Amino acid sequence: MKFPSLRQVEEMRMRYPKGTRIELEKMDDVQAPPIGTKGTVLCVDDTGSIMVAWDNGSHLNVIYGEDQVRKISGE
Repeated sequence: MKFPSLRQVEEMRMRYPKGTRIELEKMDDVQAPPIGTKGTVLCVDDTGSIMVAWDNGSHLNVIYGEDQVRKISGE
């Protein structure tokens, strides 16, 4: 796993501030929420992972460089 630079982490924090609504597009984990699950960003940690409160109750993190989400506009 490749960790992001400090600059990349700061960019992630600007792109996904606390409260941002996202939708899961890809996560390769047996415990992953189903694709299309929506959630709310709690924060971005120092490794660039997005901490999420998923609408289905899961709290599995979005891992930088591995998983894919998209921002939901208008929610």
